Amino acid sequence: MHDDHRDGTGGGPEMAPPSTDCIEACRAELAEKTAEIDAEYRRILADWLPHMERAAFRGGAENLAYYLAARQYDLTGLQGDLAALGLSSLGRSESHPRQSLEMVGAALDRMTGHACKWPDAGRMAAGIEFITAEQDRFFGDYPGGRSTRIMVTMPEQGARDAAYVERLVAAGASCFRINCAHDGPEVWSAMIANIAAAAGKADRRCPVLMDVAGPKCRIESIDNANARRLHRGDRFRLSADNTVAGDDMPAFSISFPHVVAKLNPGALVWIDDGKIGGRVMDNTADGAILEVIVARDKGEKLKLEKGVNFPSVDLEIDPLTAKDRVDMEFVARHADLVGCSFVQRPEDIRLITAELARHRGGRPRQPLLLKIETSLAVRNLPRLIVEAGSHQPVAVMIARGDLAMEVGTERLSEVQEEILWLCEAAHIPAVWATQVLQTLLKTGAPSRAEVTDAAMGQRAECVMLNKGPYVEKTIAFLAGILRRMDRHQFKKTARLSALTSWRGPQPIE
Repeated sequence: MHDDHRDGTGGGPEMAPPSTDCIEACRAELAEKTAEIDAEYRRILADWLPHMERAAFRGGAENLAYYLAARQYDLTGLQGDLAALGLSSLGRSESHPRQSLEMVGAALDRMTGHACKWPDAGRMAAGIEFITAEQDRFFGDYPGGRSTRIMVTMPEQGARDAAYVERLVAAGASCFRINCAHDGPEVWSAMIANIAAAAGKADRRCPVLMDVAGPKCRIESIDNANARRLHRGDRFRLSADNTVAGDDMPAFSISFPHVVAKLNPGALVWIDDGKIGGRVMDNTADGAILEVIVARDKGEKLKLEKGVNFPSVDLEIDPLTAKDRVDMEFVARHADLVGCSFVQRPEDIRLITAELARHRGGRPRQPLLLKIETSLAVRNLPRLIVEAGSHQPVAVMIARGDLAMEVGTERLSEVQEEILWLCEAAHIPAVWATQVLQTLLKTGAPSRAEVTDAAMGQRAECVMLNKGPYVEKTIAFLAGILRRMDRHQFKKTARLSALTSWRGPQPIE
C-alpha cells in the first residue's frame, strides 16, 4: 500500500488548471451541439403549434420540444468535460434544458475571454413553478411541508362511512380516486359527498379523480374439461371462441377475440399480471398455440376475468367501452379530474374529450390524467401530452402494473424513470402508481423492497395507493417516508440538508 502524499491543506497534489485550448474545444463542441439541437427543436415545435389552443401550455410544449431535440444526442462525453471545468453537467436540466445550455455557454465564453450574455435566472425556475401550481390543481393541498401528495383509491366503505373518509384525510390523503370499473352513480355520489365533507372539516382541498375503466383484455371463458395447472413447458390454446379442438390441451378465450389472428410465432403473452407467461408457437384454425415460459414451480391456473397482455401487438381498440360511454355522463358532471385508461394515440384523447364535452354544457374542459399502460403509449407519450395539454390541464400516471407486462419487468425501471423526466420536461405533474406499499396495505407490515419503492415515488408529484384493510396505517407510513425524503431529494437533485444520523466525529475503538 503506497503512501497518500497530501499537502498541508489536507488535499491531494496540486493540479494544473485546464488549458485555454481545452476550454475552447469544449466551447466549440457545445456551440456545435446547440446549433443542431436548435434546428431539431424548431422542426418538432412547428409540428405542434398549429394545434395548440391553450396559451398556458405553450412554455411546457416549447420546453418538451427542446428536451426531445437535446436527448436525441449522446452528451455523456460533453458532460464529463463540463464537470471537469466545474460547470453544470446538464444532468438535472429537464425543466430548463435550453436555459442550462445557455448558462454553460455563457460561462465558457467568460472563461475564454469572449463576450457573454447571461440568461435570466428566473427562466430556470419557471418550469418547476408551473409544475407546482399544476400539482395543487390535480392533487390538492397539504399543510405541513410534504410536497409529494398521496392519492387514495376509495373503497366502497367510503360511500357509507363519513368518519372513515375523515380519518383518511387526517392520516395524510390529499386526493381520492374513484375506480369507475366498480360500483355506480349512487355509490360514487355518496363517496364524493363524504370526501367534500371531510375536506371541508379539515379546511383542505381534496380533488376527486374519476378513473374511466377503459378496455381491459381479460379471460372470458375457460375449457374447464381440460383445466389444470400449467407448468413451464406445457402448451395451451388461445381460441377465438374457445371451441374444443378434440385434444386434451387446456384452452381459453379472451374479451378481444380479434387479437388471436394477430399473434405470430414468437410473440409473448402475459396472463394475470405476469403470473403466466406464454410464447406463441403456432397459429392455426383452432387458435394460437402457446408454450408456458413463466410460471411458479407448482404451476399456475387460468382464472376467469384475469388480465391478458400482448406486448408486441397493436390491439387497435376503442379507448372507451359501452359502459365507459354511459359512465361519462356522471364523470363529466362530477369529477374534478378524469383518468383516461389505455390511451395510446392522440385520436384516443380527442375521442375522450369529445365524449366528455357532450355532457359538460358550457363548463370548461376537465383536467385529464393520462394512464400510461402500454408500449405504444410510451412511444407516443410526447404526442399524447401535447394533444391533451394543448386544450386542457394534463398530468400522467405511470401505471406500472400493465406497463410492466408491456415493456418487460427488466425494462420497467428504465421506462418509469424516462416518463418522470419527460413529464418534468413538459412541465406537467406525474403520479407514481400500482402496488405501492401493497404488502403493508394487505397485511399491516411492509416489505423492505416496497419501502424503497415508495421512497423512489417521492420524485413524482403524487403517489397512488390502492385499497386495503390497512389503508389508514399505510397513508401515515407513506406520509412519513415522503417527509423524510423531501429533505434529501427533489426530482433528480440531491438536497444537501444537514444529516442527523451522525452528529460530529465518532471515536474509533
